[in-house]
Amino acid sequence: MRVRFTGMTDTGMTRDGNEDSFFISETEALALVADGMGGHRSGEVASSMAIEVIRDYYAKTLADLSDNIRFRLLSWPFGRRKPEHAEERRLIEATMIANHKIFNHATRHEECRGMGTTLVGAYFLEAGAYFIHVGDSRAYRFRQGKLSLLTSDHSLANEYLQMGILRPDEIDHFPYRNVITRALGLNDTVEPEVQFETLQGGDIYLFCSDGLSDPLSDQEISKIIRNNKDLDEICRTLIAAANTAGGPDNITAVLAQTLRD
Repeated sequence: MRVRFTGMTDTGMTRDGNEDSFFISETEALALVADGMGGHRSGEVASSMAIEVIRDYYAKTLADLSDNIRFRLLSWPFGRRKPEHAEERRLIEATMIANHKIFNHATRHEECRGMGTTLVGAYFLEAGAYFIHVGDSRAYRFRQGKLSLLTSDHSLANEYLQMGILRPDEIDHFPYRNVITRALGLNDTVEPEVQFETLQGGDIYLFCSDGLSDPLSDQEISKIIRNNKDLDEICRTLIAAANTAGGPDNITAVLAQTLRD
């Protein structure tokens, strides 16, 4: 299974700077999107730190893909099972190290207090892919003409929705809809969500910040992917559509398409 990637980011129509970051590895089938938060441009610091730490971790561990990879710096959180596959452990450890470094940076620098970043991405293997996310950046799968949301937002609005406090039709008017309940850097430890998905040839996976998923409905996203065959064109059209819908936030989209050899 081969995987093609592309990614684009845009400031949007209302923000002065771009606090989103993304990464597509040139050596491994890894793609990530991070959406920073915090005053005084510290959101940009948090998202770029997350990408840099994970990128550097993968570069350093590329030569060691055996089951001997261990959690060297951080203990496994919350008493959950330790992942059995080396690549799942690698993805989680990289994320936990990024959280640790962002939190320590924010603790030492007053101007960065309270900064954090979401994270969403995946590591692709022949048999499938490990998806990871923290926060409200999202992963979607487009398969055989149908769009499916693979992640569940770590947000107050989504928690209220799951508890039945909010109805789906009330989300748009909920005053705290953008409050994040989980992000890298907000605490000294974090619990990322990881899931494994089998792949099919022709799948298209979208990783995006909420600057894309908030102004565009799932139906609009699905239509754009369906009507454009080229990955770069899909990216450009998604970002243009989000800007046309007001562009209220920074917009980042990374696409991955699986291809059978």
